[in-house]
Amino acid sequence: FVARDENFMQFSEKAAQTALHDASITDIEQLSQASVANEDQTIEQARQQLVAKIGENIKIRRMEKVQCQEGTVGTYLHGSRIGVVVALKNGQEALAKDIAMHIAASRPLVVSRDQVSAQAIETEREIFTAQARESGKPQEIIDKMIEGRINKFVDEVSLLGQLFVKDPNKKISQLLKEHNAEVISFVRFEVGEGIEKKEDNFVEEVMAQVRD
Repeated sequence: FVARDENFMQFSEKAAQTALHDASITDIEQLSQASVANEDQTIEQARQQLVAKIGENIKIRRMEKVQCQEGTVGTYLHGSRIGVVVALKNGQEALAKDIAMHIAASRPLVVSRDQVSAQAIETEREIFTAQARESGKPQEIIDKMIEGRINKFVDEVSLLGQLFVKDPNKKISQLLKEHNAEVISFVRFEVGEGIEKKEDNFVEEVMAQVRD
């Protein structure tokens, strides 16, 4: 498998270290043109060499930088499938790692509910409206049902509204309040993201790894 190939892993490390140590690099194009440390070549040239060597059309598909001037950066890696980086204002390293692990398992899209796009809410509203009308209940009841489902949807996709996987009796917002901490930003990358595939109970899978 390409992901386990030593040449591929070396290239990935070069690209990551180059992006990390050059503050001017903010996107893939800039990264591709950047020089590899202690080598007379760019990341793009190194990529082309890798393609020629292993015979697979490897491309850098995504990159994000998480910066935290005052606070803590936590990371969590679930095998070689999922990686999470989260930046906290205040809060300790253990808390940051717990939240990163939670993000890996629960897949939030945004930090807070006010960051959920109006388009996403409207799309869900149309779906919920069609479903509610099939119930045959009065419009007043239907309206309440729709608003309830919208609120539930927004909580499910926003980190602060989610129930903490290690303690489902509290939300992430409560956990942060207890530690006087705040989530500044997070990034969650998953191998093959966007490709339809069979999934098992991923929350249980992450929790099993944490317990081990």
